[in-house]
Order: sequence, then C-alpha cells, then structure tokens
Amino acid sequence: MILSVEKTSGTLAYLDTPSGISGDIFLGCLLDAGWPLERLYSVVEALHLPAGSWRVDSQPVMKGPLRATLAAVEVTEGDVHRHLSDVTAIIRAGDLPSAVQERAIAVFTRLAEAEARVHNTTPEAIHFHEVGALDAIVDIVGVCAGLHELGIERLYASPLPLGHGWAQTMHGRIPLPAPATLELLAAAGVPTVPAPGPGELVTPTGAALLAELADFSQPRMTLQRIGYGAGRKDFAWPNVARLWVGEAGGARRSAKKHEGHEEHPRESAFHSGLVVIETNIDDMNPELYEPVRERLFGAGALDVWTTAIGMKKGRPGTLLSVLGAAEKEEELAVLILRETTTLGVRVYPVTRHIAEREFQTIETVYGPVPVKVKLLDGERLGAKPEFDECKRIAEAKGVPVRVVYEAALAAAQTASSGERTPVEIH
Repeated sequence: MILSVEKTSGTLAYLDTPSGISGDIFLGCLLDAGWPLERLYSVVEALHLPAGSWRVDSQPVMKGPLRATLAAVEVTEGDVHRHLSDVTAIIRAGDLPSAVQERAIAVFTRLAEAEARVHNTTPEAIHFHEVGALDAIVDIVGVCAGLHELGIERLYASPLPLGHGWAQTMHGRIPLPAPATLELLAAAGVPTVPAPGPGELVTPTGAALLAELADFSQPRMTLQRIGYGAGRKDFAWPNVARLWVGEAGGARRSAKKHEGHEEHPRESAFHSGLVVIETNIDDMNPELYEPVRERLFGAGALDVWTTAIGMKKGRPGTLLSVLGAAEKEEELAVLILRETTTLGVRVYPVTRHIAEREFQTIETVYGPVPVKVKLLDGERLGAKPEFDECKRIAEAKGVPVRVVYEAALAAAQTASSGERTPVEIH
C-alpha cells in the first residue's frame, strides 16, 4: 500500500517572505508543498522525546484572501533551559540521516553564537530559553528533514522584512527586531527590507534557519508547485510565506507540436552552475574522512566521495571530491582546508543530468517505509528504500535490517503493479 507520493524532479526552492518567517511558518510551507504530515510525525518520533511531551498537527486556514497551512507544534514541558550541548545531544541521539542532523546542529550553533554576542558570553555558556524548548527543536529539525525528504538541494530566499516594536521574553522586554535575530542576519550578510507594519515578523528561529540554509537571491527556475505556510498572528495583511518549488531555469521542456513535429519529452533535469572541488591527501587519519563528509553535507554539498589513488614516491592516497553549487564554492573549499591536512584544492565547473525521483511511503508488515523511486520520461526504472529508516525499524522490531529493506522493496514493486498486499520476508 502506498501511503503517500512526493515527486521531486525539482531540486530548487525559493522562499518568498512578504510577512517574514518563523520555524512553524517554514514547516507549514513544506507541508503545503507536499511533505506528508505523517513524515513530520515520524521525524519527531525519531528524536526519542519523552512520551506525551509533544504533538504535531496541521490545518488549512485563511489568512485574508489566501489559503495556507498552519503547522501546529505543541509541547507540554515546563520552563526548561538547555545549553547548545544539550540540544546537540538530543539531535545526535535521534534516528535521523546524518545530513539532517548536521544541518540542524549547524542552525542551533548559529543561534548560540548570536545569543553569545548579545549577552557577552560564549556559545557553550548560553542558556537557550525560547529557542531551546522542544517546539523550537521540532521546528528546526522538522524543516531540515522536510527539505531533505522533498529532495530540495538548493534553497533561496527573498530579503527579510523587519518590523519595529517591543516583545516580552525570558530576558524581559526587548526591542524588535530581537537582538539575536539582528545578530544572525548581520553575521550572514542577509538583505532586509522595511516591514509592511509593526511586530516581530522574523523570529530568531526563522532567521537562523535561513542564515544557515539559504542563499538570498531569486533563481531562474521552472515552477512546479507552491506551498503556503501560515503564521499564528493576524495582521492587516496576509501573514504567510510561500515556498516555490521547481527546477533550475530551462530544465524542463514541454512536449509541443510545431509544424507537424513533436518535441522529445524531457528525459532528465539539467543542472548547470555546479562545481567539483577536489584534493589529493596522503597524510590524514582515515577515521577523519567521515566527520569531514558530514560537515561538507551540512554546509550544503550535493555529494561527497573518496577515491583511492597512487601518489608520488609510490605512496597510497585518497582523492576527496565534493560536488556543490557554484555559490557555495568558497565555503566548501575553506571547510576542506580547515578540516583536512591538505594544503590546497582545485575547482572546475560541471553540469549534470539527473533522473526524476518520486518519494513514496510504502506500507509493510513492519510499518511504513519511505522509498525513493527512479523515473525517466515517466517510466519507472527502479526503487530504493531509505536505509536509515529501515535500520531504525529493524532495531525497533528486533529483525535484521535486510528483512525490512527487502520487504519495503517488494512492497514497492507490488504497489507499482497495482496490488496492495503488504509483504513479509524472512
């Protein structure tokens, strides 16, 4: 049984923020763009939070004349203050893909650095108040997971509107925009515009997410779908953000007839504006490659791989290669120089063609499993269960990972043939 389907041939998203951004508005955009609510629920479950301490839901609402999705994250814990190390431990202990964990931790690290500058202390010493609560953790991890599962490889955003006024916080009454929000935006060089009216339109959580994950420019893109996320407050204007999801400009060609000739339908998505950054290394502990890989993915790398090579004087070495967007070149190159023993990197531009992908949530006797389906010109060419989820389910059910993986693969094949019977494999 297919529980949900999410096509992800597009790998770009542009977040339009006419009324600002917060963590729950961002979540609403992702849910409205097609990320299933049950997947958000599974992500929060994977954090192993105390039973009964949280609840996630969504509902359609009207903001002025516009329909949008309101994401509701409710928690029952009291006044809990956490350090960055506490939040990091919660995320690390979760059964989540490493790329999701690294991005979420990077967002919280930005928050800690901003708060430290505001309060004249260190990131490690900061007590998170509002942004350390479980709802903020769910918002940030949920956004990182939603972008990951929708296959959004590059996120762009509009300038952020900043309003004036005052807000009551755990530190007392503070001016708007919140000091931490301003520090986050200044550190990342984020462009801003005057707000349509007073109030807190950009929260520290929203600012940290975009400062870490987004490039502030509008890309050329072919639109596929739009997701509207709603804010809880009502203003004199629609309190919404819009997530435009699509492909890089010119990637999609429509099948049109011209003078009796039909164009060939698109067989793959074409992506330019990419670079490969690589370096040869022969003097680094092999155990260090995995944390380097995780940091590169957390910084926005599209792919990271290593190749065994022979180097001068017959020494064995490793070729470290990174694929990323051209605008991420400097950030990724500096990370490689900082995190490895290499003295230099080389960079060259590349283009790539990618097949369409479709994320399905397949029902098996062991529970729902997300499956990535490969498509080319509408033809189904194969399916691959998400290994991390199979591993998590296998540990929970006390069965081999292979059993869950093969059950999901068989169920995906059965679903594609029109049958709907869960499959159990021994």
